[in-house]
Amino acid sequence: MEERVIERSGQWVSAVGLGTWQLGADWGDVDDREAQSVLEAAAESGVTFFDTADVYGDGRSEQTIAGFLRSRQDLHVLVATKMGRRVEQVPENYVLDNFREWNDRSRRNLGVDCIDLVQLHCPPTSVYSSDAVFDALDTLVEDGRVGAYGVSVETCAEALTAIRRPNVASVQIILNPFRMKPLLEVLPAAREAGVGIIARVPLASGLLSGRYTKDTVFPENDHRTFNLHGESFDRGETFSGVDYATGVEAAAEFAALAPEGYTPAQLALRWIIQQPGVTTVIPGARSPEQARANAAAAKLPPLSEDTLTAIRDLYDRRIKDQVEGRW
Repeated sequence: MEERVIERSGQWVSAVGLGTWQLGADWGDVDDREAQSVLEAAAESGVTFFDTADVYGDGRSEQTIAGFLRSRQDLHVLVATKMGRRVEQVPENYVLDNFREWNDRSRRNLGVDCIDLVQLHCPPTSVYSSDAVFDALDTLVEDGRVGAYGVSVETCAEALTAIRRPNVASVQIILNPFRMKPLLEVLPAAREAGVGIIARVPLASGLLSGRYTKDTVFPENDHRTFNLHGESFDRGETFSGVDYATGVEAAAEFAALAPEGYTPAQLALRWIIQQPGVTTVIPGARSPEQARANAAAAKLPPLSEDTLTAIRDLYDRRIKDQVEGRW
C-alpha cells in the first residue's frame, strides 16, 4: 500500500490506516477473537497505522493492539493513541502531571516505553491556545515518552490554531463526503506547515456505506443510539453531525455515484485519499472482510472529475447547511 510521510515527525504511515474505536467499545459488542482477526486482516492488507485512545473500552483497545503486535513482531506498525477524555473536560486538567499519568497508563496498556504518536483527544477549545499545554507536550517528547504529538479536533478553527504550533506533528479531524469544510482552509494550511492530516469518521458512522435505512435499529451500547443528539460527546462524532433521516437519503444518492468496481464505502475512502493534504484515513472495521475492503480502496483508480463534481453537488444540496456553520 502507498505510504505517506508526516513531515514534521518524519513518520511514515499507510494511506489507509485502521481506527480501533470499534475494538474497544461504543459500537456494540466485538469479542477478542474478532478484534484480533480485524487487526490481522488490516496488517496483511498493508495497513501500517493503528489509531486508538485510552478511553476506547477504558484501555481495552490499546491492550488488544498490544497483544496483537506481541504476536506479530515481524510487523512495523505505527501506533497512535489519544489522551484526555477520561477526566472532566476542563482546561485545568490539561497539565504535565496529568499528561505523565495518562501516558504511563497508555504505555502500560500498549506494552511500550515510547508511544509513536500521542494526540490530545478533542480537549476544550481554549487548550489549543495554551502555551503551557504545548510546553508540557514538548516535555513528554524530551523525556522519551512519546515520539511525536498531535491533536484530535472537533472544529476547523481548532485545527488551524493547532497547526500554528511549531511542534504539532498531526491533526486528526472529521473529513468525508458529508464533512467537506476542512478542504477550504485546514488541508491547505497543513500542507504548507508539513502537518499530517488524519481523516477520521470517514464513513460518517457507517452512513456512507449505504447499508442503513430509516428503520435500522442500533444496539443500546452503540453511540449511534446513545449519542444521536450529542448526549455523551460532540454530536459531530455520530453520523458526522448529519440528521439521520437526511443522511440515509443522501447516502442512497451517494451510493449511486460509485463507479463500477467500487463499493459505496470504498468510494468515500477513495474520495478522502485523493484530497491534497490528507496523510491517512482511519476507517474502523468490525470484521476482517471490512478491514480488507477498506484497505483495498487505496489501490482503486482515482475518481474522475465528473464523479468528484457529482459528490460535491450532493454535499452542497443536501448536507452543507447542516454542518458547516457548527464545525
